[in-house]
Amino acid sequence: MKKGLLMVAAVAAIAFTSCKENAADKVKDENAKEVAERDAKAEKFAKIEFDKEMHDFGTINEGDVVEHIFKFKNTGDAPLVITSAKGSCGCTVPNPPKEPIAPGAEGEFSVKFNSAGKPNNQIKTIRITANTETGKDMVKIKAFVTPKAGAAAKTQAGHEGHNH
Repeated sequence: MKKGLLMVAAVAAIAFTSCKENAADKVKDENAKEVAERDAKAEKFAKIEFDKEMHDFGTINEGDVVEHIFKFKNTGDAPLVITSAKGSCGCTVPNPPKEPIAPGAEGEFSVKFNSAGKPNNQIKTIRITANTETGKDMVKIKAFVTPKAGAAAKTQAGHEGHNH
């Protein structure tokens, strides 16, 4: 019991005597200026503005592979760096630029959509990860995919002629 009490007293004594220096006194003016400059730069972001955020391919036939080029402008204060662009499914493949886009400059990237096995109305999203303030941006494509002739016959045959 006495040993435990002695240990607690020793730890408390060390804790109270070791914190006599004020941390604010250790900060140098040079370091404070450097931090302020770094923080000011951190407030500069790229900003991506698309000419349109949704492209409609209209009516296409199942099995068609279509492509659209999204055009955009960096309206921010820093070079735009797109780190990734991903389609909402494997049928949608974006090809973003690899090089940074300077402030005020324009860029573009293509998106291919493979309609095989995707009949009827389709809406797909492309999520873009970049050094914008939000870090995420999005564009969409849509199409009405006319089913293959064999697919429509299978649907009706499976219905056994009933009128629902």
